[in-house]
Amino acid sequence: MRLLAIAILAALSIAAPTALRAETAVGFVFEDRNADGVRDAGEPGLAGVRVSNGRDLVRTDESGRYEIDATPPVVLFVVKPAGFQTPVSADMLPRFYYVHQPEGSPPGLRYAGVAPTGPLPESVDFPLRRATEPSRFEAILFADTQPQSHAEVDFIRDDIVSELIGTEALFGMTLGDIMFDDLSLLPRFNAVIGQIGVPWYNVPGNHELNFLAEDDAGSLETFKRFFGPPYYSFDVGDAHFVVLDNIEYKGNGESDPGDYRGSGGYEARIGEAQLRWLEKDLALVPDDQLVFLAMHAPLRTYSGETERPQANTQDRRELFELLEGREHLYSVAGHTHTTEHHHFGEEDGFDGPGTFHHHVLTTVSGSWWSGPIDERGIAVAEQRDGTPNGYHVLEVDGTDLAVRYKAAGRPADYQMRILFDATHHHHRAEVQDDFRHGELLDGRLNVDEVAATHVVVNFFDGGPKTELSFQVGDGPYRPMTRRRTFDPFVKELFARHRESVKPWVKAEPSSHVFEADLPDELRPGTYTVTVRAKDEFGRTHHAHRVLEVEGSSAPGGELRWPANCEPEATSC
Repeated sequence: MRLLAIAILAALSIAAPTALRAETAVGFVFEDRNADGVRDAGEPGLAGVRVSNGRDLVRTDESGRYEIDATPPVVLFVVKPAGFQTPVSADMLPRFYYVHQPEGSPPGLRYAGVAPTGPLPESVDFPLRRATEPSRFEAILFADTQPQSHAEVDFIRDDIVSELIGTEALFGMTLGDIMFDDLSLLPRFNAVIGQIGVPWYNVPGNHELNFLAEDDAGSLETFKRFFGPPYYSFDVGDAHFVVLDNIEYKGNGESDPGDYRGSGGYEARIGEAQLRWLEKDLALVPDDQLVFLAMHAPLRTYSGETERPQANTQDRRELFELLEGREHLYSVAGHTHTTEHHHFGEEDGFDGPGTFHHHVLTTVSGSWWSGPIDERGIAVAEQRDGTPNGYHVLEVDGTDLAVRYKAAGRPADYQMRILFDATHHHHRAEVQDDFRHGELLDGRLNVDEVAATHVVVNFFDGGPKTELSFQVGDGPYRPMTRRRTFDPFVKELFARHRESVKPWVKAEPSSHVFEADLPDELRPGTYTVTVRAKDEFGRTHHAHRVLEVEGSSAPGGELRWPANCEPEATSC
């Protein structure tokens, strides 16, 4: 029996896959002074730089040398320190990692993953070059670019990328749903984004999954091929940036995932292993440093998916425990195609200090590139909460941070839409054909409608701390009330253009619509209506719209008698 047991153990050892064979990576992080990517004589190692395998983090010694477990499959990566840059590909994708996967990705995936990497190199080195990184800088934030076809890559190119060429931002980032399942578009997409001309980081989303993967571990093989590790961190200026993968794939193993967004497909979850890595990562970050977290699915959403585990991060309280005690925190997500602000406090499981600001960003694709085509040949892709498709610009100044919204193809100060809503039936589809598009919301009213009219403002990047007021002519400013309700403009837009709106797209209540009654005492005349907004970061915005109030349609003027009354008669 003892000999049989030994034989079985020996057979299991022979049959064990490469993934179970422990290996150790050694190498250097060095200053690549001649920019050739190779550690040459005279190029010094860099001490104290963090290197990770997605489980552990180590620091380089005085010579720049590190040593870390590299049991495959593994992605080794350097945590880029402030004041340095990593190499980038021709498409401006940062090359801060080394994939060690001797046998490559598992067979049978629909889209190619990692090619076999072979044996672990004798030295896995990471080149860095010195760069100017001030404590005050900007970065570009995209959410859900999500092209479903080459035509929609055209939209991204012409609607967004062109206006960003020449930006002074230090880098950019896409917060997942880079694609819409067709991962064969990635090479062209990356080349287009690369034209912006800054290093571009990427976050995995639920539409980068390889659906033929058996489980979550194999679902991002194509993502790994193009972008490297699914979660990682880096420093810029005085800020520490963390990218998290909070999409946990359940492993449908089907070429056509069907309702993968429903039960059994995936959940929004960071997971225990990643949280433990994050705990080790943050242990090396001073408590007074700004920490910026980027993920795909929101920590929480106001949208119609409020209770769904596919749209609300299930282990956010565990994340909050790791972040407690840090004053300078900020996080961003995409996924819902709505724009939202959340401020987590004790009632949410975050014990402070203060509140933790979580921002769900406007998507580049808006309503998944739905809607009528404009004069440029691009879809009018208003989000389902009425926000025009666009992106955000991150502004960092030491530990201070703000984010500004930019509507695609619009002036920078286009931050709100002002409407005048006097309709009793709130734009029911069956009566909309009786009016020209937008007529129910335009700036021309009969004086009889004034008492029934609301001023409705969609302040596109508004939230719980946003304050709006409005003024008619030179009258006093009057407060506006934030309501979770539909933007009537986008309801009408989608209803009138069903043929060009994707089947699942419908208007959803917005978290940043503000309303107020128009003053009843307005008389016929022409007025300027001014809206003043104070946003989530304390900045002030103004917008204007002209309102025309016409005379009454009620009977009035000169008295007259019915036709059957004789002149000077005493009766009719």
